[in-house]
Amino acid sequence: MHPIDFIIIFVYIAAMLMVGLWFHRKNQSSEDYYVGGRKMTRWHLGLSVVATDVGGGFSIGLGGLGFAMGLSGSWILFTGLIGAWLTAAVLIPRVYKIAFTNKFQTFPEMLSHHYGKRVAFWAGIISAIGYLGFTSSQILAGAKLTSGTIDGLSVNNAALIMGIIAVVYTALGGIKAVIYTDTIQWTILLSGLIFVGVPFAIYNVGGLDVLRESVDKEMLSLTNIKGSVIVNWAFSIIPIWFIGMTLYQRIYAASSRKEAQKAWFVAGLFEYPVMAFLGVFLGLMAKVSIDHGVVPAEAAIGIDSETAMPMMLKYILPTGALGIILAAYFSAILSTADSCLMASSGNFVRDIFKVKSSENTLKVSQIMTFVLGALALVLALFMPSVLDLMLLSYSFMVSGLLAPVIGFIFFKKPKPMAGLLSMAAGAAVFAIFHFLKIELPYGFDPVVPGVIASIITLFIVQKLGK
Repeated sequence: MHPIDFIIIFVYIAAMLMVGLWFHRKNQSSEDYYVGGRKMTRWHLGLSVVATDVGGGFSIGLGGLGFAMGLSGSWILFTGLIGAWLTAAVLIPRVYKIAFTNKFQTFPEMLSHHYGKRVAFWAGIISAIGYLGFTSSQILAGAKLTSGTIDGLSVNNAALIMGIIAVVYTALGGIKAVIYTDTIQWTILLSGLIFVGVPFAIYNVGGLDVLRESVDKEMLSLTNIKGSVIVNWAFSIIPIWFIGMTLYQRIYAASSRKEAQKAWFVAGLFEYPVMAFLGVFLGLMAKVSIDHGVVPAEAAIGIDSETAMPMMLKYILPTGALGIILAAYFSAILSTADSCLMASSGNFVRDIFKVKSSENTLKVSQIMTFVLGALALVLALFMPSVLDLMLLSYSFMVSGLLAPVIGFIFFKKPKPMAGLLSMAAGAAVFAIFHFLKIELPYGFDPVVPGVIASIITLFIVQKLGK
């Protein structure tokens, strides 16, 4: 990589750290740290939501899907569109006024309002563990991106670099630093992909005609996918919009209910079709680049699907452009890593350890963010696949947390035991099927029986009483 590219990346990372330091000096309480003083508007929130949800993991993961299955991989973010719009229509009107009145800062605090402290405590544990895994997936995404474009840099060393950067500026700045940098980062990502990545990829392989001639027709269709895969994605991703701590923090941070709803409608459109097709298209172009020798054969030996796209960028982009596009992907990775780290930290501080004193909460929150960031970094060193780790984290949280949310949406007086047992049933069934590697018919993932078991348990206990 040329020194100019390193300079561009270094300047970008330094700017993000400066933002974290700036808001570190501005934060006066946990209210500032976790929900930004509840004054955020639709565009900052909307771009932050999509940057957090798509982020580096889906950016790198989408490239891997495009490489392996073509344009059909875009369906994974169609579930994001559905989830975002359902949240705007169904969830936000139900929770915003309650959260604003009671000054909630975390998702389990909403469950505590409807079910009591026991449900909130266990929800905090499930959410904290899930978001710890999700933070790790983003660090791993950054590591694969970096090691795939910088000669001689291993994935583990790259993970250390990305992890330290994400942890430091998140711990310093809190949610305001996260949301404002998300807006900048998402703008950089879209600009980099649309105006730099895609044009250079098309030019270097010889045009779109070469693409059409080089890959099987199924790779260019939207039907090159099993129905069970779409069902698995739907069960894992759509519900996360109803139980995601990062998303509740942004609902709480909105200046009004209408601003929050508009932000979620904006986020859905950016997920699909915009990011969905950009990501898989670049992955598909990476496949063509390798087949046509744009990426040297010796460099492509043993390459995995998620590393192919960063490898292609290394060989097709001129000096300066590579630095811009890498900064764009780094921005996406940091956008998700920071938000997930904030979510896990908030769960531990407010929901598990219940540190509520305004005098101590801010310092404890920052220390906890550093500690959890270190744990996420260690986990990233031992996991091979970005998308697998992301979907595993999603599935674990959804299996345990979706049913209680359905309960307070549909029941006027949801019963605490219904919420508690539904969480236990969902998490237990998912864990049994996943860790015992029990095969399900039609290729369904363990999240499917996990969610079904939790919802059935919720309705049985709610209707039958104690």
